[in-house]
This record gives sequence, C-alpha cells and structure tokens, in this order.
Amino acid sequence: MFTRSLRLGALLLLFPGLSLACACGCGIFDVGTSSMYANHAGGMVFAEFDYLDQSHNYSGTSSAPAADNEDKEIRSSFWTLGGQYQFNRSWGITVAVPYWHRSFLTTDEGSGDLVRSSHGSVGDIRIKASYTGFSADMSTGLTFGVKLANGDTSFAGFDADTQIGSGSTDALIGAYHLGRLTSDARWSYFVEGQWDQPVSHKSNYRPGAEGVAVFGAYYEGWSTHQVLKFVPIVQLRAVYRRADGGADGMPDETGYSRILVSPGIEVSKGPVQVYADVALPLYTNARGNQLFANEMWKLNASYHF
Repeated sequence: MFTRSLRLGALLLLFPGLSLACACGCGIFDVGTSSMYANHAGGMVFAEFDYLDQSHNYSGTSSAPAADNEDKEIRSSFWTLGGQYQFNRSWGITVAVPYWHRSFLTTDEGSGDLVRSSHGSVGDIRIKASYTGFSADMSTGLTFGVKLANGDTSFAGFDADTQIGSGSTDALIGAYHLGRLTSDARWSYFVEGQWDQPVSHKSNYRPGAEGVAVFGAYYEGWSTHQVLKFVPIVQLRAVYRRADGGADGMPDETGYSRILVSPGIEVSKGPVQVYADVALPLYTNARGNQLFANEMWKLNASYHF
C-alpha cells in the first residue's frame, strides 16, 4: 500500500505540517507529501520544496479588483528538511525544519508607491509524535505535537501576518485512516484531519487557528518490470482558518475557507521516493480582501531506512 509506508500524499500530518500560512490567504497545511507514514520500525529523511505566488485578490467567494487590496503579491518559496523515526508498531516522532524565502509587494502608506521587500529565514520548527497502535497494519493513527515560535517575526518590510515566523507556539493534533477501495489492492484511499491551535502568542498579534480535512485516492498498478513504481494520486482538501487577533491582526481582512483539488504522482525505486503535486482551488470564501495563489506546487524526495 504505497509500500504502505503511507506515503499518502496526505499527511504531513506526521510532518512538516508546513502550514504555508499567512493570514492574507497563502496557506493551507502542507498535507500533500507522499512518503510520510511508517508501517514498521525504522526511519526516513526527506527534503521538500513548495512554491506559491499569491497575486489574485479575493473577497467573499469571488475575485475582486486588485485596487481593493493594498497588498499586491506575496511570492513564497519553502524548503524543508526533516526526519521521522518509528520506534515500534505504536509510536513514532517527526521533526521538520523549514527555511522560507518571501517577496512581498505592497503599497506604501505614506507615498502610495508600490514597495517590494524580500527576506529569507528559518521558519517555525514542528515536532510531532504519532500513535499507530490501534491495529496491526498501522492503518489508523493519531498525531499530536507542537509548532515552536522560533521563526523570525522582526523583518521591517513585512506585516505581522506575512512574517516568516508566526510568533506563536501552537498545539497540533490530528487523526488519519487508510483503507482499500478494491479487493485487488490496486486502489486505496486515505482520510485525515488536522487542527493547529495557537496557545501562546505575542500581545499584538494572534494568528488564527487553522484546520484541514483531506480525502485522497491512489492507484498502485503501474510499474516498469518492478524497477520503478508510479503511483498517481488525487486529493480533495477542505481548509478553514479563523481570523487573526490583536492590534496587528486585522480581523476584518483575515480568515477564510477553501476547497482544493490536488493531482500528483509518486515515483519510487527501493527506499527512494519522489513525489510532486499541484493544488488547484475549487472554492474560496475570504473575509475582506485577501491575496491567494491559484496554484500551489510541491516536490518532495524521501529516503527510508
């Protein structure tokens, strides 16, 4: 089952949970990687690249004129390095360390001119534990952990919601399940949900809590004489983010709901897997005026040992 190492293409649950979040609509939990779940004791290391260009203004459920939003573009690249170790059939741990580079184009409040600022820094580190002892095949699991507040929140060119770090310490909790769609085991599915709840934050800015639910299906019948294995996968994601709070939070211009479809493919050979997908929006409902990306790209490579 995707070597059943649960490379589900859905759970960054165990993982970077890389919330590509800034309140102006950049993000959703990064739940699209594929090689994230262990079905036996052992480890995995991975590297991931994500990219999105938020240049489309939305208000409510439709596009809105760019003139209605002082922010014009948020272009972000995310590199993440991490590792996962499954101690036994029941318990595992995952650590993800991101590095973000962001370019922000906005309107200067004094002159009215467009000003672009760019900055790169280590982002908020995520540490998660997983419990998979509900069944012998480890097909059902719970995850819980913490997002640290180590990311940079002091860059002068960014607003509070576009800083690389959120400034908050968050509690992370999730659950998932995998199953078969057909008796020949070629078609399988997964479902998962995750919630990110800030529990400690700066007095002037509280990022909104964020949740995601995912349903995915994948096909395991393609291979080249057992040398390379190709697994197409499609995910449907529903995302909800509450409005930000605090003096710098702009609650009337933050918070949203989104539904996205994410087709992707994994190519594997032995312990090495490479996964890529693109997330495309089907529905957006934004409070106020917010910038969103119309595509979110992902490339992930992992090695199991």
